[in-house]
Amino acid sequence: MQIARYTAYGGSETVTFDDAPIPTPRPGELLIRVRAAPVTAGDARLRSGKVPRGLGLMLRLAIGWSRPRVAPGWAFSGDIAALGPGVTGFQPGQRVFGLKGFKGGAHSEYLTIRADGTVLPLPDTLSHEQGAAFFFGGLTAAEFLIDRAKLAPGERILIAGATGAVGGAAVQIARHLGATVAATASPANHALARQLGAAEVTDYRIGPPQGPFDVILDVMGSLGWNGSKPLLSPKGRLILITADLSEMLASALNRRFLTGTSKEDLASMRRPVGLHEQGGYTPVVGPVLPFAQLPEAHRIAESFHKPGNLVITMADPA
Repeated sequence: MQIARYTAYGGSETVTFDDAPIPTPRPGELLIRVRAAPVTAGDARLRSGKVPRGLGLMLRLAIGWSRPRVAPGWAFSGDIAALGPGVTGFQPGQRVFGLKGFKGGAHSEYLTIRADGTVLPLPDTLSHEQGAAFFFGGLTAAEFLIDRAKLAPGERILIAGATGAVGGAAVQIARHLGATVAATASPANHALARQLGAAEVTDYRIGPPQGPFDVILDVMGSLGWNGSKPLLSPKGRLILITADLSEMLASALNRRFLTGTSKEDLASMRRPVGLHEQGGYTPVVGPVLPFAQLPEAHRIAESFHKPGNLVITMADPA
């Protein structure tokens, strides 16, 4: 099989491919034939080492000083190729999707994962491309909107950057929760933002709609606390998805300023699945490229301006 790896911190040319034997599942593991996987902003940041201000040293201490010592690929969708000894609850050929997480390994033609780990049956209502795209935006939007901002029916929310992976999920989930959604996006994506549930859309280059807002979800940090505060209601909350170290520290002292990362456990994964079953969330699939074009997918992901989720697909076995 082919697997992707990083040769150094740098541009998309540092993504390369190796041949490797197909792994044998150990007791309690599944062998997955990967059909599709996302290429996310997080993948691009790990590869390039370009992270928000103040986080670069921590990144290199965590994953490697001279090159990323993690495998490419955070999430996957695929079919079960084999069961390890002792596995119950899954069947060969079953469609599944899940997370390999921070250590990666989903950008490969096969992978192994614990059957009791972060893997779930793929609903019949989702394609493999949608399954690959499902968790990156869905987990983040659900946790921040429901658990942390406690978005309530009838509240007004602004989503700055409404048509990418996180923003597109947030628009749908906010609307499902009964909020009125305003959004910013590039003019080419205004129709998509409205289709997802935004009642009002403005060009991000001109500025946001008029406040006040009960919640602002700022995907790329374009507004920040200073830009958001005049738009917030007296009890309004700011969700900053992309935050630097100083903003993370500031949020610890301000309950209205929400930053951080989302959980990646099985219970958290089941929630967006439930939202999907209720008609409240289906990921938007944007560019789809073959696995061989993974370096190009990284180049697109690093632009941070793609509509929907960027997905790579694996060829069927010869």
